[in-house]
Amino acid sequence: MAARTRGAALWLCATVFLLEMAFCKGYVEDLDESFKDNRKDDIWLVDFYAPWCGHCKKLEPIWNEVGLEMKNIGSPVKVGKMDATSYSSIASEFGVRGYPTIKLLKGDLAYNYRGPRTKDDIIEFAHRVSGALIRPLPSQQMFEHVRKRHRVFFVYIGGESTLKEKYIDAASELIVYTYFFSASEEVVPEVIFKVRL
Repeated sequence: MAARTRGAALWLCATVFLLEMAFCKGYVEDLDESFKDNRKDDIWLVDFYAPWCGHCKKLEPIWNEVGLEMKNIGSPVKVGKMDATSYSSIASEFGVRGYPTIKLLKGDLAYNYRGPRTKDDIIEFAHRVSGALIRPLPSQQMFEHVRKRHRVFFVYIGGESTLKEKYIDAASELIVYTYFFSASEEVVPEVIFKVRL
């Protein structure tokens, strides 16, 4: 009797898992040639894949989890996938040279993801890159929160200047790796300004 109950429980777990995976796929859009013209108003996280690619097949269940998680948290980022071999001209326009290639597309900008292919790392990338390029730090509490949460980040302190323009340029290029903030001198603890010789 126990074996029969255990078998039924395993069957139920397997059924629930398969239903969840099928459900996850509903949050990843299959993209085609119309994507190129219709994407401008949205932020997209796209997996450019090849059907025969082993690495792409390994990424697929993770990608489905990314789509489900982004939907569940109410992210404005849409998750899609495109067969880069069927739509090679579009993939080429986005600079796809290997499979899988993950890109976040925001307006006219395309950011490459080069990190680990885990759900959490991909979602962190999407949140960082889809948000404001330079995020304000309005209080010391917020500064401390950021400092505890991120191992590496950059903060611009000051007003409008050519240095700020350079900072914005650097942020637009390097946001794929870390966060960029701006703050007033009052927000940043004094100890940060001290230089030890």
